[in-house]
Amino acid sequence: MVRAYIFINTKPGTSEEVVARIKKNVKEVVQADSIYGRFDAVVMIEAPNLESINEILYKVIERDPNILHTETSLTLSS
Repeated sequence: MVRAYIFINTKPGTSEEVVARIKKNVKEVVQADSIYGRFDAVVMIEAPNLESINEILYKVIERDPNILHTETSLTLSS
């Protein structure tokens, strides 16, 4: 199992909407929250392999029109 933390910058005022959409559309989400600070949201996902993480990130999350930028960190162990 691979765990990834995805830090997200959104268009102003859309972070809660983005988080709700990700929770609804990505079954691998363990936790997703709007946050204050450098990023507007953080999403933790767990998937069987790195290819699955890639697919979720590029085919689902980054296609959201309100997401401006993502930064992904993978855990070294779970």
